[in-house]
Amino acid sequence: MNSHGQYEQQVVWAVVGTGVGPLLLAATRHGLVNVVFHATGPVRDRALDRLASRLGTAPVEAPGSPLLAESIRQVEAYFAGARRDFELPLDWSLIGGFNRQVLRELAAGVPFGSVVGYGELAGRVGQPRAAQAVGVAMGSNPLPVVVPCHRVIESDGGIGGFGGDVETKRKLLALEGVLPEPLF
Repeated sequence: MNSHGQYEQQVVWAVVGTGVGPLLLAATRHGLVNVVFHATGPVRDRALDRLASRLGTAPVEAPGSPLLAESIRQVEAYFAGARRDFELPLDWSLIGGFNRQVLRELAAGVPFGSVVGYGELAGRVGQPRAAQAVGVAMGSNPLPVVVPCHRVIESDGGIGGFGGDVETKRKLLALEGVLPEPLF
């Protein structure tokens, strides 16, 4: 508590090595709040600056924090092929409105090893003409991998875009058995 009797926001972070490169995981007392791909050097620093700005406190590197321990364990198990679903408390404070609604539906309704089209996902949240808006929601997902935006594809079967880059999306879909592993 601070001097005014209010709970201060605490944000802790760690970088975890994965099959798609280093991921920054950040958590608050409410749960995992952010996952960032390619989390080295300037990418990591920009992500931490954004978190500080959005959450009102500087994130603290704390790989041993109890707030991160289960997230790290589950992410490592997922990339080792030993976990198909994440069972983590999530802090949704970085996203709201339609985007949050779409991401919650994605997390709850598109299981490991399956994909959904942008338009179909839009229909699931009662906005069947909002496929482009679903794309925007995927691009603003603060919790990729855990909230599996890599499972959203184009209606013609194309892989679609991805904030972590298309090659990362391919690797995640291959890990889940949706695409074949690259030959080289």
